[in-house]
Amino acid sequence: MCKGLAALPQTCIERAKEIKSKLGVLLQKPENGIDLIIPYPEKVDKKPEKLQKPTPEEAAQWRESLERVLNNSYGLAAFRSFLQSEFSDENIEFWVACEDFKKTKNPVKLATKAKKIYEDFIQSEGPREVNIDHFTKDVTLRNLVALSSSTFDLAQKRIYALMEKDSFGRFLRSEQYQELLVN
Repeated sequence: MCKGLAALPQTCIERAKEIKSKLGVLLQKPENGIDLIIPYPEKVDKKPEKLQKPTPEEAAQWRESLERVLNNSYGLAAFRSFLQSEFSDENIEFWVACEDFKKTKNPVKLATKAKKIYEDFIQSEGPREVNIDHFTKDVTLRNLVALSSSTFDLAQKRIYALMEKDSFGRFLRSEQYQELLVN
């Protein structure tokens, strides 16, 4: 120990060791690369929404496009429920998360949401990983370096196209949707 530290009281030295230990935790290598890009803590804001069942005529208009379904709160909930029944709701959850991300203005919240979206849906072996090609994953990861509301646009377009091509047709043929046309 240097002479300067030897002159300090023992309590000061112990306190300095505590602080050094706490700082050491912060300086540890992150578990994955995304922490290097976006080191913000998570905070989730959820607001319950009351859904109004559509008339059969309104529900019939959903046949025109997936966009019509997703722009209607009841349609979105019905489509989400259908995908859950097929054990493939990660696609709609990703799409919804991206829509919410685009509306975020606060840079800290934007970074928090970007990290969560990446870790949950894009990162390999993520808990709700969506099926996108390697090129799209790479572009999305590069976009995380300079966050903007369009960071996830390419991945979101790919997932939308996948839902439109696959899930949407099955949804329209589902008993769940057919019931909305008669009630």
